[in-house]
Amino acid sequence: MHPYSLKSSKGAPFPPRPILVFLVAIFGFYVCYISFNQITLEYRSEENSGEVQAEIHCRKPRLPHEELRYVHFPKPESYSRGECSCNPVRFFVLVSMQRSGSGWFETLLNSHPNISSNGEIFNRVDRRENISSILQTLDKLYNLDWFTSAAKNECTAAFGLKWMLNQGFMDHHDDIASYFNKKGVSVIFLFRRNTLRRLISVLANDYDRDAKQLNGTHKSHVHSKEEAEILAKFKPVLDVSNLIPNIRNAEKYIRDCLDHFNTTRHMILYYEDIVRNRNALFQVQEFLGVPVRKLVSRQVKIHTSPLPGLVSNWDDVSNKLNGTQYAHFLDGADYVR
Repeated sequence: MHPYSLKSSKGAPFPPRPILVFLVAIFGFYVCYISFNQITLEYRSEENSGEVQAEIHCRKPRLPHEELRYVHFPKPESYSRGECSCNPVRFFVLVSMQRSGSGWFETLLNSHPNISSNGEIFNRVDRRENISSILQTLDKLYNLDWFTSAAKNECTAAFGLKWMLNQGFMDHHDDIASYFNKKGVSVIFLFRRNTLRRLISVLANDYDRDAKQLNGTHKSHVHSKEEAEILAKFKPVLDVSNLIPNIRNAEKYIRDCLDHFNTTRHMILYYEDIVRNRNALFQVQEFLGVPVRKLVSRQVKIHTSPLPGLVSNWDDVSNKLNGTQYAHFLDGADYVR
C-alpha cells in the first residue's frame, strides 16, 4: 500500500471522536485544577506571611522598653480595627468612690478623641458575682468588644472603665491586682481629700434618689445651673455621733486600697487638686500615653456653697470636729480654685 494512502490499515482502530473530546476535556480540567491549587497555596502563603510581618511590626512600637508591656494591639471578635490595627492601645481603669468627682472626671477623659472610658460596668451585680465573672468581663472589655457611647471615630489609644471600690474591687483585690499586672493595665486612683464634703454629697444624692426633685427624675449629675441649684437646696442632717468613725473608716478604706494595688502601674489623684490645677489633666494624658489636649466637661457642680450652708446641723458638726485631726475639713479653702 502506498505510504500516503488515505485508506486505513488493519491496525487497532482509533477511539470515536466524542471519546477523544471527553478525554481532552478531562485532562484540561485536571491541569486547571492543579494550577489553581498552586496559585491558592502561594496566595495563602503570602497572605499569612504578610499577617505575621504586620503582627511583628505592630509589636515593636517606638517606646521605652519598660513601657512595652502596657501597650497592646487588641483584635476584637465583633469587628475589625482596620486602619487602626497597628495603633497601640493602653488599658486603664479609673478607681474611685461614689461622690468623689469620678463622673465629672470621666467626662473630661471622654472629651479626648483618643480616650474611651466606658463607665461603671460593674454596677451590674451579675458581672461581679465572683472573680470568674469579673475577669471574663474585663477580658471582653480590654479586647475592645465593648460598645458604649464612649466609642470614638478616631483610633482609640487608651481604653478603660470606671470602677467603684464597693463594686467587687476590694473583695477580690489580690486576683484583680494580679490581672492588672499580667494584662498591663494602668490604674488611676481618684479620691477626695475632704471626706466631709464627700459625705454631704452622698447624703444629698441618696435623698434625691427617693425624692426625685427634678420633675420626678433622679439625677446624680446635671448639666445646667438651674438643675444644680434645685438639688443644692436640700441640706442633710449629719449623724454627729458616727461622724468621726465614718470619716475614719472611709480613709482606712482608701489606704487599704492603695496598699493592695501598690504593685500596679498607677497614679493617685485628688478631686480638689484637679479643680485647683487643670495642669493635673496634662499629667493624666501623659500617663495614658495620648496627645495632650484641653479636656472639657458639660457637667455643672451641684454643691458650690461654703460648708456651713450645706448642712442643716452645721453647729453640731463644727463642734464635733473642732480640736480633732479632722478639723481642717471645716475649712473649705482646700476646694477654692
